Amino acid sequence: MKILSYVILTTIFINLTGCGWLGLRDRTQDYLLAEATEPTVVPIELESSQLGQLYPLPSVENSTEQLSSFEVPRPQPASVNTFEKLVKIQSFDERRWILINMSPSELWPRLRNVLNRNGIPSARAEGSTGLIETVWVTFSSDEDNAHRFLFKIAPGVQFDSTEITVIHNETPKGQQDGALWGEISDNDQRELDMLTLVANDLAGAENFASVSLLAQDIGGASKVDIVSSGVTDPYIDIKLSFDRTWASVLYAAERGGFSTIDKDRSKGILFVKFSESTSESDGFFSKLFSRGGDDEVVVANYRILVSTKDGSVEVSVVDVNDNSISRPEALRLLTILRSNLS
Repeated sequence: MKILSYVILTTIFINLTGCGWLGLRDRTQDYLLAEATEPTVVPIELESSQLGQLYPLPSVENSTEQLSSFEVPRPQPASVNTFEKLVKIQSFDERRWILINMSPSELWPRLRNVLNRNGIPSARAEGSTGLIETVWVTFSSDEDNAHRFLFKIAPGVQFDSTEITVIHNETPKGQQDGALWGEISDNDQRELDMLTLVANDLAGAENFASVSLLAQDIGGASKVDIVSSGVTDPYIDIKLSFDRTWASVLYAAERGGFSTIDKDRSKGILFVKFSESTSESDGFFSKLFSRGGDDEVVVANYRILVSTKDGSVEVSVVDVNDNSISRPEALRLLTILRSNLS
């Protein structure tokens, strides 16, 4: 009988609990609907010591005193380059420069540190123009002459990149006062040695976080811009020489997936073929609902025109008959070229 009683009581308890759990309304959010009421007023003749703030807030007085342990965080770099660190020496038409994927304002303090660490102090440093002129130095291999170097920092062709050029100047000892800078280096090997030294030092550096506010405006405007005003056909405006622009466009076309059919440098015409699958040009939803195996390869022939105008070089894309193509198509192809220029 006891066992039967326990079973009956347990069954009743479960049923009541289940009914109550299923029948009761969830009241956990009811406090959000509560209305504000007047504070409780305790008659004078009654004790009110039990009423009060359970968690009183301490009073805060106005004070200008700062915590001694507070540390102001360092400012973030003006531009953060998410690409892998890259430092390399490029050359074209007997000119050399260091290419690094870092903004000029980030590179400026690092270059100055490189020169100081190698015992080459600066005689003149202009952050606004990106120029660093070293003092006269002598080499153990050439004690009869004095040497100095002129560094020029300028924005690179790629996004968030910088180019460093170096000019070497050499003169006999005692005649430094009358020495003038030339357009090219007096000694190509000295120039290459200095470029190699700086490039190796920058490549081995670990901290890329320093930024110079004084060097924010180095180089001024960008060297490369896609112009799409709506009045004329889109084109790329490049503030470089024609020779370097031509070589850079050839490089960009190859890397961007264009196949060069023919080229005429004297006329600035590059005959190319561009192919892509339909899945690459379709939108997101087209890719989402497309069937596998239905991709088609679209091949089109174009002409890339490179011409000099108003001190800069313009790069545009037309069809094989020199006719304008649609603006979206032109912008898409120009963007591919722009992203691969070097």
